[in-house]
Amino acid sequence: MRLPILVLALFVSIASTASGQDQPLLIRGARVFDGTAIIGVRDVLVRAGRIARVAPFITAPAGATVVDARGKTLLPGFIDAHTHTFQDVLRQALAFGVTTQLEMFTDHKTAATWRDEQITGRANDRADVFSAGILVTSPGGHGTQFGLPIPTIASPDSAQSFVDARIAEGSDWIKIVYDDGSAYALSRPTIDKATMRAVIDAAHKRGKLAVVHVGSATGARDAIASGADGLVHIHVDRDIEADAEFMRLATARRPFVIPTLSVNMSVSGKAGGAELAKDPRVEPALTQTDMSQLNQSFPTRPASKARYAYAESSVTKLHAAGIPILAGTDAPNPGTTHGASMHGELELLVRAGLSPTQALASATSVPARAFRLSDRGRIAPGLRADLLLVDGDPTADITVTRALTHIWKAGVVFDRAAYVKRAAATRVVATVGAPPPGSESGEISNFDDGTTRARFGSSWETTTDQMAGGKSVGKVEVVDGGANGTPKALRVTGTIDAALPYAWAGAAFGPGSAPMQPANLSGKKEIVFWARGDGKPYRVMLFAQSKGMVPLFKTFQTTGEWKEFVFPLESFGTDGKDLLLLLIVGGPAAGAFEIVVDEVRLR
Repeated sequence: MRLPILVLALFVSIASTASGQDQPLLIRGARVFDGTAIIGVRDVLVRAGRIARVAPFITAPAGATVVDARGKTLLPGFIDAHTHTFQDVLRQALAFGVTTQLEMFTDHKTAATWRDEQITGRANDRADVFSAGILVTSPGGHGTQFGLPIPTIASPDSAQSFVDARIAEGSDWIKIVYDDGSAYALSRPTIDKATMRAVIDAAHKRGKLAVVHVGSATGARDAIASGADGLVHIHVDRDIEADAEFMRLATARRPFVIPTLSVNMSVSGKAGGAELAKDPRVEPALTQTDMSQLNQSFPTRPASKARYAYAESSVTKLHAAGIPILAGTDAPNPGTTHGASMHGELELLVRAGLSPTQALASATSVPARAFRLSDRGRIAPGLRADLLLVDGDPTADITVTRALTHIWKAGVVFDRAAYVKRAAATRVVATVGAPPPGSESGEISNFDDGTTRARFGSSWETTTDQMAGGKSVGKVEVVDGGANGTPKALRVTGTIDAALPYAWAGAAFGPGSAPMQPANLSGKKEIVFWARGDGKPYRVMLFAQSKGMVPLFKTFQTTGEWKEFVFPLESFGTDGKDLLLLLIVGGPAAGAFEIVVDEVRLR
């Protein structure tokens, strides 16, 4: 079964090659924001992917492409200072004018691939990425819950070796998690203050920035006191007005802050991108996945201390005190999506007290300076020609950034019209009607007939990450000896290859009347099955049409004995009205696996 897992097969490559850099580009008569201020109406000449000249008038060179930019504003490409990057989202980011993403946690092998593409000129049709690689967290701490096996740290004495290992993997800076979840009414392990300080010192010893993920005011104070170069969130559990010590430390140490207001809004229970998704300047380029993500928020917890007003107030006071504020979205968390959310983040920064000009700087020159990216973030001779042209003046109305007319990456124009056409195709939603015939009892498969057939929908088939460029392999087969003494069961075996951080292999079932057709199973509340296996972790994955093909998953662990597993549909964030796929898979942990499944049903 060729499954569009993680939307990796959604977009074909939009043609854009380094050959486009050979022809000079002249942008005529634009209002130019150079990364810090409007410098007036200027012509901008681009040669070989770099800005060659900025002047009131430039004679067009022979063979130049001339773009009439009168009445429009030319901006440096946006830099999203906090993202989590995967799949094909780098092209999506570019489609909304984000030419560079600062990645705060990803598999170092994937980051190395991106880096090689950028160095060799094969990244002009997507955003560039610079990455922290594997984050620094404690055993069981934030960052370990995503199924990607990662190294962890437990004491200060291993700080230097831990940091050196990350640098050897290619980390551009060091990101540290110092967050026990208490601000959100959660409880999870985190490193202690001494370990955080030791990691920060170790990073500085190697000339690397050290940035810290925090959630609480206490965490923010400790991070700044320990010498952090930046905070990659702002706390949401206390009003800054009641925290004189935090402001004293911030003004004395002057770390930069990436507040991620869009996510803070979602954490507080309101979808951070819901308004953005309705904007007619944004909506045409949103995929169904984007629409779903922008309209989501984190589940609210009655005991949570998180208040969006605290985050906004902190930005207001920090900005007034001269602390550098960087625009970052934390995409693709609930309420955000890559690229588009940058425009929502800019609006939130303006609401928090930045002027539109200052907000634009927070997405261009300020992050470039903070993260030592000397070749971008401004419009000046010699710098990269990562450029945006918008219809109007965003220094008067920050939402004008959404009126994109042209995007250039290293001087190569991005075919946004083609992207918009493909995005529109994903929003064609089929009508979901009555439950599929045969689903009334809820039984899907017990395999006792010796086949992989189901009571309704499609048969169980093998699914692997090979369609996404992975190398995992899998096999499904009916074997003797089912749960509770029944005659047969489904054995799923395979080998997970570590080439992809989200690697998978296993068994897939489609409940619809045809492949990839949604099935209305809202009358059922739980997925139930029996399983035994090799003791490794496995995942149940659901795909729902309204979720835009974003995988909804839960992890479970087998033993050598049969055990019943029960997963409420609501725990996946769906009511079951438009289910597309049900998967039971191994991964992403590398190696061979074997699991036997039986009596799969809905109830």
